[in-house]
Amino acid sequence: MSDTTTRKIPAAVTLTPAAEERIAELMAKAPDDAIGVKLSTPRRGCSGLAYSVDYVSQEVKFDEKIETPGGTFYIDGASVLYLVGSLMDWQADDFTAGFTFENPNALGTCGCGESFMV
Repeated sequence: MSDTTTRKIPAAVTLTPAAEERIAELMAKAPDDAIGVKLSTPRRGCSGLAYSVDYVSQEVKFDEKIETPGGTFYIDGASVLYLVGSLMDWQADDFTAGFTFENPNALGTCGCGESFMV
């Protein structure tokens, strides 16, 4: 008989405590039909792909699902390949607020930081 070990696969994206807190804030004021928030990478901007975080009302078969203390966070199944190993944070200052990403797969970004390429 062989010994086998089950290893938990790490999430494609690591969320900082600030990002988890922001997800909780979003879910606290979410529409009634929202089951979580979802990160996707639609084609947009001068570099090709952008980060988009939106409410979702139903699960999609190949989306990655991450349970956070404040709500469920989904990653678009078609976007996971572009996001593996990324760190997602929430940053706010006197002038701007938003999610930020440290993505080891991004080969470059546009000048305004709105989009990235892989």
